[in-house]
Amino acid sequence: MFPKIEIAHSVAGGNGDTVKKHLLTAEELNDKTRMFAEITLAPGCSIGYHEHRGESETYYILSGTGTYNDNGEIRSVAPGDVTFTPSGKGHGLENTGTGNLVFIALILRD
Repeated sequence: MFPKIEIAHSVAGGNGDTVKKHLLTAEELNDKTRMFAEITLAPGCSIGYHEHRGESETYYILSGTGTYNDNGEIRSVAPGDVTFTPSGKGHGLENTGTGNLVFIALILRD
């Protein structure tokens, strides 16, 4: 059934569950794209800090609020914000709001 939905616990050492709704199948993604998904973090949940090698990751915040760790620099994110983590850098995201934090994640291979 499409879209495929995955639930993962403690992603990159983060807290709670991450709900990932894949927006395209592996066949629809090409060799340059590893992931294109809508991700939901419930209040208090997070994706732990992690680094990317040989790929970049972009987040587009759809709803909710959170704290984004941009390679050690902490900043708030809200709907309409875009983040970008190039290869060799790291990031993490925590839902610090009272509702779900929903965002689009796109991982492109170098």
